[in-house]
Formats: sequence, C-alpha cells, structure tokens
Amino acid sequence: MSALLEVHDLHSGYGSSQVLFGVSLSIEAGGVSTLLGRNGMGKTTTVRSILSLTPAMAGTVRFCGERVEGYSPDRIARMGLAVVPEGRQIFPTLSVQENLLAFAANRNSSANPWTLERVYALFPRLAERHRHMGNQLSGGEQQMLAIGRALMTNPHLLVLDEATEGLAPLVREDIWRCLHTLRGEGQSILVIDKYVQKLVKLADHHTIIERGQVVWQGASAALEADHGLWHRYIGV
Repeated sequence: MSALLEVHDLHSGYGSSQVLFGVSLSIEAGGVSTLLGRNGMGKTTTVRSILSLTPAMAGTVRFCGERVEGYSPDRIARMGLAVVPEGRQIFPTLSVQENLLAFAANRNSSANPWTLERVYALFPRLAERHRHMGNQLSGGEQQMLAIGRALMTNPHLLVLDEATEGLAPLVREDIWRCLHTLRGEGQSILVIDKYVQKLVKLADHHTIIERGQVVWQGASAALEADHGLWHRYIGV
C-alpha cells in the first residue's frame, strides 16, 4: 500500500495561539487509521489544517501525492477528501434525498461508485425517510445522512470527526457496522473517536496526540496490549 495522505511536521493554530507543534502522520490507501487524544488536544485542528480550513504555519501536507497546504478547502475536497464534521452540518431544509444528491460526484473514478441505492442499502433507515427534511431526523439519522452524503462524493479518503458522539448505543453500533463494511470494501478512512475498544478492531494504525504533539503511533495489537496508553492519553 502507498501513502494516500502524508502530514509532515505540521504546525498550526488560530491567530497567535499555536495548537499543533510538529504533527506527522500518514494514511495508507485502503487502510483505516485513527487520531486519538483527549478533548482540546488538537485532533480537530489537525483535520482543519489538512483541509486548509486552518492554514498551516509550517510543515507539509500531501494528498494523492500532491502538496496541498496552499490549496483552498474546496479544491482539496474536489480531489477526493470528504469529511463528516463534528456536529454533522447537514442541510436542515433539504430532504434526505436532496442532501445526498447535493455533492454527488465520482471523485475517485470508481468503477462501482456510491449511488442513492447503495447508500440506502447501507442505511435502510434513510431509505424509509428519504422525503423527510434534515431537521425532522433524529441525531442518529442525521449522522447516517452525513456519512451517506460524504460517500456520495466517492472520496479517496473519508474522515469522520467524532462520528458516534452523543448517539444512543444501538445507533452507535449501526455506525460501527457501517465503518466495518466500508473497510471491507477498501475505503480509506481516518476516524477521530474515543471508543478505543471499537477502534482497535476497526483500524490498522493509530496516532495519539497530546497538547498538539504526537506522543505515540503504532498498530492495533500494540495499542490493545497497552491499556496504560488509553488511560494516560485518551482518558478511558
């Protein structure tokens, strides 16, 4: 596998307040990686910096072999990087179907692209509610819609920022099931979440950040074997 996303020595922040101090990580094509750490340690800022929503102060970001740190967020998205943001950010006054079609594209030139039918097969609840407005959905249904909308762009890389936060346990299980299905289909994924016991079964590689710096990187077997890391850096 080759690196789909390579972040090297990334420094970033907001105004004069620096948040990231030399973050480096890579995501392999077809792999599943995580970004872990307590709240406020720089996980979301890392994603925002990869997308150029928060401009990098220093360091490099390569996506699909191309340096992108000077690109606009829209240009990076059109290259095939899709984010399911914290808070979902679906369109409240569009129907489920309209939300799914809003950004539909085949950005990774897939021979078997994501379509309405495939998304509805993955999330049958969305099919049942395809005429409902976004603001008529439960939190779990909105999260399914946000993931489905990202998949409809057929991205090279799917990034999920706190995708299971605040969801009922049964709905959370639906999201994990979905991610395992996507992994089985070869979708490259970066997951930011706190449920380490689920993530070690889903992902290949993990990066833990603390106060804007990488403090540990490794494979699932190593993370699963060292619960001290969970308690020290993730708070579980």
